[in-house]
Amino acid sequence: MAQSGKVGPIRAILFDKDGTLVDFQRSFGPAVREVMQHLSGGDRAAYQRLVAASHFVEDGQRLLPDSPLIAEPTSVYGVLWATALGRPANTALFAEIDRLLCDATTRHLTAIGDPRTLLTSLAARGYRLGMITNDAEITARAHAHKLGLDEVLQFVAGYDSSFGAKPAPGPVLAFAQAVGVAASEIAVVGDSVHDLAAARAAGAVAIGVLTGPAPSAILAPYADAVLGSPAELAAWLDGR
Repeated sequence: MAQSGKVGPIRAILFDKDGTLVDFQRSFGPAVREVMQHLSGGDRAAYQRLVAASHFVEDGQRLLPDSPLIAEPTSVYGVLWATALGRPANTALFAEIDRLLCDATTRHLTAIGDPRTLLTSLAARGYRLGMITNDAEITARAHAHKLGLDEVLQFVAGYDSSFGAKPAPGPVLAFAQAVGVAASEIAVVGDSVHDLAAARAAGAVAIGVLTGPAPSAILAPYADAVLGSPAELAAWLDGR
């Protein structure tokens, strides 16, 4: 359902990762539990502090919709983890968290639908494709590789790729420069307000998808369109 009058051509599509191409709860739920257990080193009190800081539900191994791990980069929630662990909130800890989560989430990685078929079909139609995430770049690339997206993605960026983190427009603008299109010719596809706000700030088209925790009522005020899933994107593009 369209929310604005943007009618210009779309030449490139920039996907969010978690909640858009990757099933966040099934991939990150068990992985986050494993990483918190590792970092707490058998200290049950420290582990419970990590659980509370992460808004993690042990029964079902899932993160609540207001969990800072859902939309924020490690540099934000890592400060909370540092406090829970009694460790300095520094780049060494953040890098350790990123490495551990990269390994664990890649092992548990579960896709939403069939990202490889979807992106391959869009690339065959001439769209330039990219993926941005507030996850670490090493994790984004590991997930892209496991999903078979290496050959179709022309741009991959994480919070630590020097372009900034969503909702700032930096990653969207970097993608525009990398693939040689105007920001107004990019559709940013994501499941969170952070994704859509980044698109709007850059002057791109903001497409919300309902494959993450946010309902349509939350996404719609920030979106040019809200789709049930990324699988509906090709039909939406054809109908513009």
